[in-house]
Amino acid sequence: MVFLKNGRRILWLALAAMLWLSTAASAYSAPKTVLVLGDSLSAEYGLARGAGWVALLEQKLQSQKVDARIVNASVSGETTSGGRTRLPALLSKHQPSIVIIELGANDGLRGLPVAAAEANLRTMVTQARAAGAQVLLVGMRMPPNYGRDYADKFFAMFGALSKDVKAPLAPFMLDGVADKTELFQADRLHPLASAHPIILGNIWPHLQPLLKAK
Repeated sequence: MVFLKNGRRILWLALAAMLWLSTAASAYSAPKTVLVLGDSLSAEYGLARGAGWVALLEQKLQSQKVDARIVNASVSGETTSGGRTRLPALLSKHQPSIVIIELGANDGLRGLPVAAAEANLRTMVTQARAAGAQVLLVGMRMPPNYGRDYADKFFAMFGALSKDVKAPLAPFMLDGVADKTELFQADRLHPLASAHPIILGNIWPHLQPLLKAK
């Protein structure tokens, strides 16, 4: 009888341990595909391959044993209009669970209408959600030499859109980078590899909850 009681106790302990391990493993839910739709800031412009924030994100996911696949569909020079055009095919091909939209900087650098960029971003959010994906928006600021009024409207657009469509927002991907000239390449537009861990740090807190969502 003692042997049976001990055996049952061991069985229950083993089942409890298995349940705990299962719960811990499911802190991040089922395997996900994360599609990054961005411009040169996400396409490793001027960097060695594997040095950009998207590659660092992939490494972070692996180190934390998060079962997620990263698809970097970023293209240098991309605008919100280009992203809007390309997104449907990317959604069909990769069927992502999460879409990170890092676009708008090139619209701003070209002085394109803020309303047009907002409309394109809004359409991309709609497209991604229609395909069953969650969306993370990534905000950007324009340098003050582009005009204070335009720069303020451009930055505010991301926050207003985020609230309106109820999508999380990483407010400014270059926070902690933009004001440090030593973190930029010679063109003063593209960050050095040493800045990309900071960029990932600006995006990660807003992405992590989406990765954990079921």
